[in-house]
Formats: sequence, C-alpha cells, structure tokens
Amino acid sequence: MIRPEQERFWSHVVKGPESNDCWFWTGAISDDGYGRFWIQRNGGQQAVRPQRYAHELATGEPLPPSMLLLHSCDIPICVHASAYLESSHVAPGTHRENMLDRAQRGRYRDRQTLRLGELPRQVRVQRSLDLRTVILDHGWQPELISAALLGVEITHPRLF
Repeated sequence: MIRPEQERFWSHVVKGPESNDCWFWTGAISDDGYGRFWIQRNGGQQAVRPQRYAHELATGEPLPPSMLLLHSCDIPICVHASAYLESSHVAPGTHRENMLDRAQRGRYRDRQTLRLGELPRQVRVQRSLDLRTVILDHGWQPELISAALLGVEITHPRLF
C-alpha cells in the first residue's frame, strides 16, 4: 500500500516537546548534511529538501527555485516551518542574505581564516547522520541530541 505523500513526509519528522523546539528530519540525508525527500511531480520522481517541503505545507506556497531557506537554528536537518516567521526555524532568503547570515554567525572559511563556527562538509554530514541515529534510536533525549550536535560520543564521560 502506498502512503500519501504528506503522511510519508511526517513519518520522518520527530518534533520536540516544546513549541520552539526543532523538528528533526529522520529520513534520507544527502552528502551535504541536509535531508532529502522524494516526491512525485510531473510524472516522475524528484528529490526535494524536507525543509522546503515543510515550508510549502506551512505556507501553502512553493518557493521559487532561486529562493533559499535560512535556518535560524543552524541545524541542517531541522524542518520546523511555520507560516509565522517568529516561530519558524526556516525563513526564505536570497543567496546574498544566506551569505550575510553565514558571515554574521561566523560559519565561513576564507583565504586567511577558518572561522570557529564553520564545520568542514564531512563533519557536518557526520553530525547530521549521528543526530538522526540518536533520534531514531532514543527518541527526543535532549542530552543525547546535544552530544550529537557537538560531535561528542554518547558514551563520553561527563563532568556534570
């Protein structure tokens, strides 16, 4: 039995208990650390970013291909979208706005420096995969989620 597209989408989303928590994508993750969701469009399959799909569900409007979604939470697999920007973790923006946001948050590399906030692509991908694994194996566990986001082994001893 084939499940409806929206039902299939939501089956891959784990929402935190608080209204301002992230909604984590637990489906496929691409080699850039962002999720992938397959949909049927124009007689064929198409891969879309889950946050774009969530944004379209929340607002009722598809984004033009030139428009990006900027994450306020800086978590690539967060799909928390709302029609109300003040409660959404993703907001439409241009490429320029995304680059400015990246620079303001210290998430970029240039010829002279490596900013502390930027992760190499392979580290970002691994953290997305680790976070997905934690969510799938343990559900919503803030301590484990935090460890995965920081790139710390779950079994690593804690001081506090």
